[in-house]
Amino acid sequence: MSTGLIIALIVIVAAVLIVAAVLTLRGRGPQHGRGLKRRFGPEYDRTVARHNGDEKAAERELTERVERHGSLRQQPLEPAERQRYEDRWTAAQERFVDSPREAVAEADRLLAELAEARGFPDGGQYEEQFNALSVHHAHHVHGYRRVHAVASARTNARQDGDGRTTDTEEMRAAMVEARALFEDLVGPARSREESRTPAHESDTRAGQARDGRSDSRGHQPWAVNRRHAKGS
Repeated sequence: MSTGLIIALIVIVAAVLIVAAVLTLRGRGPQHGRGLKRRFGPEYDRTVARHNGDEKAAERELTERVERHGSLRQQPLEPAERQRYEDRWTAAQERFVDSPREAVAEADRLLAELAEARGFPDGGQYEEQFNALSVHHAHHVHGYRRVHAVASARTNARQDGDGRTTDTEEMRAAMVEARALFEDLVGPARSREESRTPAHESDTRAGQARDGRSDSRGHQPWAVNRRHAKGS
């Protein structure tokens, strides 16, 4: 076989392999996107929005999160440790009525400490910790983002009546939403599907009252509203 023929065959084989690789990548693209949507749920949409609607950029970011934190193994909590976290969360909820801003700040600290205790990155590295949490608790992680934003704000709430009411209501909503992540982290290990249950499907676990009765752990449900909440 001549050298020219051998070279031609090599070129043809290489071309075929390249075409096959391109077609494979194209075929996997939409499936990969659907997989990310299923895994991240509403966090997928929020990431797309932060990238001004650029789905490819959002998917690159989310893929990087999975590659970086997907293998993280969550550490169990000792019963006494779990009880301490639950007591602190209950105290923060009760404090909300008189000092909503301080209560939200405590919730932010508590979530950071709890996540670190479960094996997530140090709470001092909020972005890194949040990204890791979003991989394993995607449907409930937004509450942490909300309380962290309030706790990190440098401006005080407006002191006029309407502004104070609106600001307090936003903080209340942040606390309620953050409770879903708290319960995910403080509770026993769950299966992947259970950990992805959207917050609205478990709103009684997120601080919604149920005929005034206590929740499954014996804590009184809380629902701070405009009538009860005092301005910060």
